[in-house]
Amino acid sequence: MPLPNAAEVLASPGLVDDYLPLPNCFDEMRPGAGEVRPQWRYLLDALRTLGPAGIEERYREAARMFRDNGVTYNLNGDTKGMSRPWELDLLPLLIRSEEWAVLERGLMQRAELFNLILLDLYGPRDLIKRGLLPAELIDGYPEYLFPCHGIEVAGRRPLVHYAADLTRTPDGEWRVIGDRAQSPLGAGYALENRVVLSRVIPSLFRDSHVHRLAGFFRTMRRTLTRLAPGRDGHTRVVVLTPGPQSEAYFEHAYLANYLGYTLVQGGDLSVRDGALWLRTLGRLERIDAVLRRINSSDSDPLELREDSYLGVPGLVQAVRAGNLVVANALGSGVLEHPGLMAFLPGLCRHLMGEDLHLRDTPTWWCGDPRARTYVLANLNELVVKLAGKPPGRRCVFPAEMDAAARAALVSAIQAAPHRYVAQERVTPSTAPTLIGQRLEPRPITLRTFLCAEDDGYAVMPGGLGRVALATGGAALVSNQLGGIGKDAWVLASEPERQESLLISGEAQSPTVTQESEVSSRVADNLFWIGRYAERAEGLVRLLRMTIFKLSERADLVTTKPDTYFMRSLLEALTHQTQAFPGFIGAGAEARLRSPLPELLSLIADPARLGGLPQTLQALGLAAYSVRERLSVDTWRIVSDIETRLHALTGNPPTQPSQALDELDPLVTSLVAFSGLTQENMTHNEGWHFLETGRRLERGAALAGLLRSTLTPLNSELDEATLIEAILGVTDSTITYRRRYRAGTRVGALLDLVLQDEGNPRALAYQLIALEKLVTEMPKGELAVGRTPAQKLVMKCLTGVRLAEIDTLAQADPHTHRRIILERVLKDLESDLAAISDALTGQYFRHEEQPHSLLRRVGVVK
Repeated sequence: MPLPNAAEVLASPGLVDDYLPLPNCFDEMRPGAGEVRPQWRYLLDALRTLGPAGIEERYREAARMFRDNGVTYNLNGDTKGMSRPWELDLLPLLIRSEEWAVLERGLMQRAELFNLILLDLYGPRDLIKRGLLPAELIDGYPEYLFPCHGIEVAGRRPLVHYAADLTRTPDGEWRVIGDRAQSPLGAGYALENRVVLSRVIPSLFRDSHVHRLAGFFRTMRRTLTRLAPGRDGHTRVVVLTPGPQSEAYFEHAYLANYLGYTLVQGGDLSVRDGALWLRTLGRLERIDAVLRRINSSDSDPLELREDSYLGVPGLVQAVRAGNLVVANALGSGVLEHPGLMAFLPGLCRHLMGEDLHLRDTPTWWCGDPRARTYVLANLNELVVKLAGKPPGRRCVFPAEMDAAARAALVSAIQAAPHRYVAQERVTPSTAPTLIGQRLEPRPITLRTFLCAEDDGYAVMPGGLGRVALATGGAALVSNQLGGIGKDAWVLASEPERQESLLISGEAQSPTVTQESEVSSRVADNLFWIGRYAERAEGLVRLLRMTIFKLSERADLVTTKPDTYFMRSLLEALTHQTQAFPGFIGAGAEARLRSPLPELLSLIADPARLGGLPQTLQALGLAAYSVRERLSVDTWRIVSDIETRLHALTGNPPTQPSQALDELDPLVTSLVAFSGLTQENMTHNEGWHFLETGRRLERGAALAGLLRSTLTPLNSELDEATLIEAILGVTDSTITYRRRYRAGTRVGALLDLVLQDEGNPRALAYQLIALEKLVTEMPKGELAVGRTPAQKLVMKCLTGVRLAEIDTLAQADPHTHRRIILERVLKDLESDLAAISDALTGQYFRHEEQPHSLLRRVGVVK
């Protein structure tokens, strides 16, 4: 994100004078040394009016919104992983409505042309028979899928979604530099850009009369509903994602939520009886349409790519049988062949009887001898692309190569000419962007989006702008190369009518549907979200109390390392974290004498197994895997927890007071997360598993804490101090003081935190909650009687209710240990672990994904 103090430049009178367009390229705001283009004047005046402080405030607000909403896009090899935030320039790209109308006409024609090409290539193949397309160009391309040939496409619309990457030539003409027909990325990011920008500069957005985006997404939903083979007036659509490891997983979850679809992975689906089904906990749910966000070739390991772990075996057959619509149609990636641009003018005249309205970058396919001769003679002026490589990562610039590399490229082209495409080097147009402390021109591309309608294509009014960080003729603008996002505003001549996706008027769908849409994978992640959230909160509470007592009684720890209450708390920490040897195993005595380094390691060392950072990281990963299930407010808390985790590990505390300063707000965030999932999350099957995980983890942690601390018998003073610490960890101090007037006693403590069924921090409370939760879980149509989990919960609850507090509090005179209490708590820990195993075995069935019969080396899932 540009630095906030760039606002000073914006507010200065010399803003426009200081802005100098780059030579030999079109600038969106300023034509050379002339005046500012008319559509930009109001924007610049508004920014001057805001002043430095106002612009800085809006930058921070935009960054906060992206952070709180968890908007990420992950670059290949980026060390930030799934946490790389999306970045947006506050200055939108402005396009006049009259200019947009011309561009829109060309885009609609192009989408229609590609749809006709796709119908022909997977149908009669007349274009190849007539010599309008070389067979080598198509059949040798990896994304032309022969198993999909001859499949009938619903509505004659195999190309449901299409995107074109545009820039301007130096004379201002829009040119297409790339086509995206596989599963076009970016519409969700464009929508989020618009949401953020319209909130941080609302008056500017309103007064500019910007065309709205909601209508485009309503068209998307209406089209999928129309094309799908609906049943009884009901259509079920899912978004198929590769999973959280995808660089654009945020967009997959975002679109699923916005469109009201279920986000699924290949393992959630199954083909049976020629149809696609979603495996839910209670039953199978029939799927009618798939909004595909994986490559076509990865969609079916049975017929397409045998080593794919992302698809569904039999998916092609379900489409072939007419029981499923996939958008875009399987095999549509062939349209992304860069060499196809060389043949588009002729194809347009043949198929549509007219010339292309929107011209391409001049292109030469080296499989044509004449084109190859031209390419080899003019390498310095061209960009060479290897067909079949991912878009945006296949360009080489011969003019920048040394002699050896250039000779190797020439040899490669001559050896396999059909695999190479050359294009004229494009100098992208530039747009004003805040970089550092200056308003500077930066190369920009605009990705435009289209969606099929009944009689053509609808164009998103605007799109996703991407600004390159570098300048110069070879500057590349690509999501995977970094850069900054830009919103694109199409300016209307009068105010736009406000639209919402909520009012869709889709008469084909019933008003209310009752569905079970929680798959085994989703239930598993929600279960562990509950466990990790509770584990983190319990660990923070125990760490905080231990550090507090350590600071309070530092003299005792230094002079008497075997002080009972301190040793017990420290040993309880090791038991709870399983971070052995800790305060129990080899070297424990030395760590007990000087416990601070071990405590700080558990708090801030990301490599420490069982420590707080790893627990919080596991919580974040589980939440990220099902982010479409979490509300915006809940996700803000997740982002806040992640921010605190980075601060904790990036600047580790070195003193107890610093550690407490970090732990106090963290426990508040974790409590807020628990409260939001309790109060804001619908109490459906998914919530049941999250809450079950929470109650299991709290019960197990409490049983372990009581067993570690209360089993040994010691002096009355130490025991009283320890009970006080346990009450602090379980947040039960106030209740204890008001209820029990005879001081701190083990029996009273057990009554409150073991048997009190009305105390949310008591073990009995967790068991009562578990009894209700597991009873309400789906059991299947053939299930009879109580499940193993129900029986185990009943056993635990009965044991706690029948336990005699006085007996539990008594210590054996020979061993000086509360043996009966230890046995009861140990049995509870064992049974709670067995309940978790029973639920895992019953609901979280991770069936093995299909594997290739061929031995492959280095294949990564």
